[in-house]
Parts: sequence; C-alpha cells; structure tokens
Amino acid sequence: MKVKIAKTSQEIEFCKEAVLAFRPNVDEENFVSQVSQMMEDGFTLAYISDDLETKAVAITGYRIINMLRTGPIIYIDDLYTSPECRGKGYAKRLLDFVDDEGKKMGINAVHLDSGYMLHDAHRLYLNQGYHLACNHFAKMIG
Repeated sequence: MKVKIAKTSQEIEFCKEAVLAFRPNVDEENFVSQVSQMMEDGFTLAYISDDLETKAVAITGYRIINMLRTGPIIYIDDLYTSPECRGKGYAKRLLDFVDDEGKKMGINAVHLDSGYMLHDAHRLYLNQGYHLACNHFAKMIG
C-alpha cells in the first residue's frame, strides 16, 4: 500500500470523499480551495488509494508546528480510514509514513488529539507508541 501526498487540485479532489466522511463540517464546494490554502500554510494531505485507484480510502492531514513547550513537532490534524477498509493496516501505514517524514526533517515527536469515545483509534495509537500526554481544552468565542 503506497502512501501518496496530494499536491494538485486533482489529487486534493481525489481525497474529498474520505475527508468529508471524517469531517462533515467542511464546506464541500470550497473543499479544494480550503485545502490548497492550508497547504500554503504548511498542511500536508497524504492518502492511500483503493485497489482500483478510484478514490482515497485512508487519509491523514498533518503540519509542522513549533512551540516553546515542545519545540518542532508534527501535529496530525486528521487520520481516517473508510469503514470498508478498516482492519487492513492503512491507518498504521499512514502513521508510519508521518513518523518517517518527521525523522527525515529531524523532528523528534508526533502529536495528535483524539475524541474520548474513539476507543479503537486509542488502541491503535497506544500500540504505535503514543501516550496520553495531556487533555485538550477548547472554547468557542464566536
């Protein structure tokens, strides 16, 4: 299973179904332009295709951020595998890909947030060497 990085509008569009299944709040009509803008700001969208290369069935979106608390890290915004493709190792493959990208750049840590009820995802993260480092708090202001 080969991991590819979306670089063109067509490749971003190729990932649209998987991203929208995971992030239904994203505006479908502005999806490509939103991701393109995010890419200008350092976001990377990586994906794995189905066997026939008709659509992305697993995606991850990540960025490099540099904080006083951590120094430079890769932060994974999104990690999703289509339900019909779960259990095939796609998410693990994407996590390994992100790790490899970080190592190439001299980055020593990968961080992500995960919803409290996503127990299968938590099992994957713990099995991949992640640990529960903190609670994430959010506040809507607008």
